[in-house]
Amino acid sequence: MTARERVLATLALEKPDRTPRDFWAEEPAWRRLLAEAGHSDREVLLRELGIDLRHLNASEPAEHAAGEGVFQNFWGERYLYQPTPWGPLREDLPGALAKVSTLAELEAFPWPSADQMDYSGLARQCRQHEEFGLIYGFADVWQRPALVRGWEAMFLDIADQPDWVHFLSRKFTDFYLEDYTRAAETSRGRIDLYLLISDLGSQRGPLISLPMFQRFVAPYLKEMIARIHHLRGKVLYHSCGAMRPFIPDLIELGVDVLDPIQPADPAMAPERLQEDFGGQVCFHGGIDMQKLLPFATPAQVTTEARRYCEVLGRRGGYILSPAHLFQPDVPPENVRAMYR
Repeated sequence: MTARERVLATLALEKPDRTPRDFWAEEPAWRRLLAEAGHSDREVLLRELGIDLRHLNASEPAEHAAGEGVFQNFWGERYLYQPTPWGPLREDLPGALAKVSTLAELEAFPWPSADQMDYSGLARQCRQHEEFGLIYGFADVWQRPALVRGWEAMFLDIADQPDWVHFLSRKFTDFYLEDYTRAAETSRGRIDLYLLISDLGSQRGPLISLPMFQRFVAPYLKEMIARIHHLRGKVLYHSCGAMRPFIPDLIELGVDVLDPIQPADPAMAPERLQEDFGGQVCFHGGIDMQKLLPFATPAQVTTEARRYCEVLGRRGGYILSPAHLFQPDVPPENVRAMYR
């Protein structure tokens, strides 16, 4: 099979010739891997690792300074960069709307438009990676609004000012509906997967109740999922944490691929996921980023990767990937061991 054929078979819940592989990494992790490889060509590294997917995006407006050492992107997310031996790594702060006191202030914020995105290079990217499965975007209809508002303020809004939550999610949803439509048109329908993000789980359990999810998150996910399917794409839905209670609803909403299946608690173990949801959704990720990849031996990493491939990929329906972006504390030998 070609890389794309392998991915498409897996998305159809069919068994490919081998488990397809995806690769996500923070910039400092990229730098460490390339330094170990002795070159600076990312495409060469991806091919060496046998990666079957490529990630695409339109060009976004540049970030700008929002205080001493603080940066702000076009959405109003604010963050600083913490130093690592391999370069700066983003750490989020309460966003630009964390201290607003009226709905009018939310409305007056300079909300971005898809007109600010540059799609001119997207067709070229698609041609360049024709043989691979293609993933586009970074749509988020609840978590990124919460970062702009500030997590604490967003949770209080859910209880006290629900119209504020709906206003924020509406802004993000409308933007990404248009963004994904333009990407599909520019690429002539070549994109296979569209990323949809909203973290629902903490390390110990859900961040919100199931009724809150159904009221504040699900309606916007439903719109995005319907649009992605209309564009002839599949939905790669990302939520970190112990989010097992939401999986039946996500499947019902039409999610095609569930990422990153973080092993945060026993309910997220691959055996449990296969038993409960195998054949209903494709799985993506799972290789632990907190303990295994930074601290285990290469042999232990390979054993765990093989476990996920054998359990979740027994009949197809699994894409090998880390349970978050590779971090700079992951030794390069463990990255290679995971794919080996």
